[in-house]
Amino acid sequence: MHDDHIQADHSGAEHRTAEPEFADGQFYADPHAAYRRWRTEGGARKVRFGGAAGLEGWVVTGHAECRAALTDPRLSKKAVTEAFARHVGNSEGGPGRDLMTHMLNSDPPEHTRLRKLVQQAYTGRQVATLRPMVERHVNALLDQLDGPDPVELISEFALPLPLAVVFELFGAPQAERENLQVRGNAVDADPEDDGEADGAADGGADGEVSVETAEGMADYLRALVDHKRTHPGDDLISELLAAQADGDRLTEAEITSMAFLLAIAGHQSTVNLITNGIHALLRHPGQLAALRADPALLPGAIEEVLRYESPFSIASLRRTTEPVTIAGTTIPAGEFVQIALLAANRDPAVFTDPDRFDITRPDATRHLAFGHGIHHCLGAQLGRLQAEVAFTELLRRFPALRLAEPAEPAQWQENPRHRGLLNLRVLLH
Repeated sequence: MHDDHIQADHSGAEHRTAEPEFADGQFYADPHAAYRRWRTEGGARKVRFGGAAGLEGWVVTGHAECRAALTDPRLSKKAVTEAFARHVGNSEGGPGRDLMTHMLNSDPPEHTRLRKLVQQAYTGRQVATLRPMVERHVNALLDQLDGPDPVELISEFALPLPLAVVFELFGAPQAERENLQVRGNAVDADPEDDGEADGAADGGADGEVSVETAEGMADYLRALVDHKRTHPGDDLISELLAAQADGDRLTEAEITSMAFLLAIAGHQSTVNLITNGIHALLRHPGQLAALRADPALLPGAIEEVLRYESPFSIASLRRTTEPVTIAGTTIPAGEFVQIALLAANRDPAVFTDPDRFDITRPDATRHLAFGHGIHHCLGAQLGRLQAEVAFTELLRRFPALRLAEPAEPAQWQENPRHRGLLNLRVLLH
């Protein structure tokens, strides 16, 4: 770790010009400790994740500062996309380029156009009407787990669930969904990847998948979009094709990119929400007992999980288009900014006793787990619905649900973007 060299200009703003602090394996085991220190020291801190070759950026940790940064137009998404495209030599198009043309990688006015068209299709399907479909998938997966042996809840339940839901939303033929789930389950904890709000990865690395997996899924989605163009149905792809505003429509590349975004990055947030929540409840038996005694506490419990162990640790990357001062620290133009949602959601200036897990916390909804502002997560309610059904059925069907190795410490992904477990072994009976 390197000490900062801080200079102050005539306005009193600090310019941190130090070598970055490195986030190593110890950071991933307990990022809350580092975030607590950085938040106490104030301002923004330059951090490099993933060792000497990793991504370097300014990390913002306070709740008020993060909330403001999420809506600051000087922190650009498009500038990140352009920087990554130049880095990989893909600025003029080519393989994977059409997977970047979604709203999370754009700024107004293009973001405004895309969000208006996508929201017309996406929110037209009221989330409440999807509950029977989600319940069907949850129970089908749980039927396969019912036995005396330990169950790895991530690979056998939390990973396949959101993929099954999203591909049914897309109107993918039943016979193809098993193959799609195999592709979608090829999940890598890519330290350069990201997802947040609108749901995707930064700069063009659109999800938690290898290049081969991404290209294969993209090819499938292009074919599905083409099929739905001539054979529309009651599904999200068909509605995206039909959406229009002021004579404008989404292009085929924009629809493919949005579908990829929902299938991969949206999937990761739901996986982490479900597994982080079950893990937190099993590690806090008093809270679990309270929830079992009063299932009406479940909506608040989900919000507390989102606050306590946010599925995304850091929001999708921004890049400064001009010097920006955050909490007294001036960040030069052309720098990456990383907004630490996990840190904001444990800020004691907002949450009393923030390191305590409390499913009755009255202000848990002040969390920033799904972002804030124009990039607030479009799929937030669908993620909440899947978590609600998953928790309800797991606790109802398995009253003896418990950790298989309660004495073992949790193993977390070494990924600065995601707060997700590597495994979650449980006993059902």
